[in-house]
Amino acid sequence: MKRLQFLAWAAGGSFLIQSCGFGSVQNQRQVSTDSATVVDASIVVGAARTEEYVPYLNGKKVGLIINHTSTIGDKLSMDSLLASGVEIVRGFGPEHGFRGNASAGAKIGDEVDEKTGVPLVSLFGEKYKPTKADLAGIDVMIFDMQDVGVRFYTYLSTLHYIMEACAENDIELIILDRPNPNDGYIDGPVLEKGNESFVGMHPIPITHGLTFGEYAAMINDQGWLANGVKCKIKVIPMLNYHHGKPYTLPIPPSPNLNTQQAILLYPSTCLFEGTDISEGRGTLFAFSMVGSPELQGNYAFSFTPKSIPGMSENPKHLNETCYGLDLRTYDTGIFTQTGRINLSWLKELYEAYPNKDQFFKGSFKHLAGNDKLAQQIKDGVSIADIQKSWEPALSEYKKLRKQYLLYND
Repeated sequence: MKRLQFLAWAAGGSFLIQSCGFGSVQNQRQVSTDSATVVDASIVVGAARTEEYVPYLNGKKVGLIINHTSTIGDKLSMDSLLASGVEIVRGFGPEHGFRGNASAGAKIGDEVDEKTGVPLVSLFGEKYKPTKADLAGIDVMIFDMQDVGVRFYTYLSTLHYIMEACAENDIELIILDRPNPNDGYIDGPVLEKGNESFVGMHPIPITHGLTFGEYAAMINDQGWLANGVKCKIKVIPMLNYHHGKPYTLPIPPSPNLNTQQAILLYPSTCLFEGTDISEGRGTLFAFSMVGSPELQGNYAFSFTPKSIPGMSENPKHLNETCYGLDLRTYDTGIFTQTGRINLSWLKELYEAYPNKDQFFKGSFKHLAGNDKLAQQIKDGVSIADIQKSWEPALSEYKKLRKQYLLYND
């Protein structure tokens, strides 16, 4: 297998993928991220509105919760803010690390940023939440990362713990808002009590329809932080944005969400992480193809997961040919048209899978948010009836959500 090249730039650059040897998936592909073609240039993200927050930072010691998606123009926000005279005393990195080059689930240690000399604290290693010592000497924290609008994407949990730590240490949190690429519909089972984990901490559906700024207000107001503490937050909102507005991310938010197709499929295909079915990790098209060696003879399409440093070193079914569905050309516009995630793929592959007792894993309930969905699939419950079982919680959430909107639907 040729060495993977994973290069990402902000708007105006390109995203290059080069690979060979993934079973029937053997190609070289370049996905343009030119801002004129895929990014709505009219949207001004919170980070770019420096006049709204940089003067406020004057004379303050600042902590940054950012990753590689945190840019102002074509520069990492840390570099831009330092150049503006902002005193940054510490940086904090989520899953995938400060520079976004660590595999999913990989534990990350503390380090010092080579370029700036700023100490970096990992929030996906020995801890998820900053300690009092980590926050010592910080006057204000800035949170700026690109979300994908899905409950089990762990940046939401990082936001929760940052808010909690700031509240407990009387530190203000400034949130630089960015678009939600999956906020054209709200769907999925609302997470039920007893199924909380780092991939789902709050009673929300799979696609929640909020930006980070809006979601932070919900966390505060609903009393979801430990002991009901409240975080002092200030949101720098976007300009020219509304919910449901199509938006292609200029930078992949994490190594395995490296195409817009994967980002839009993610609410539906990430459920396969809780099964024996490969969700495509170990290829350059994670979440855009699903399959298993057990499905040989049922599907013509195949792929072979390989170890890819920085993406997936030990993927499910490593070096085994998997047979299943190729979703790379699936019309993702169907999600917003129907307002629904896709459950038919989960039902189809379960029905085709020979060893049904081995299909679902213990982690599935954390992704689904309940114990019911797996049993409903096993029992052959129709998709329509499964969706009905999400009520009234889903409709109640939709009403709750409206209280926190900063942008029109």
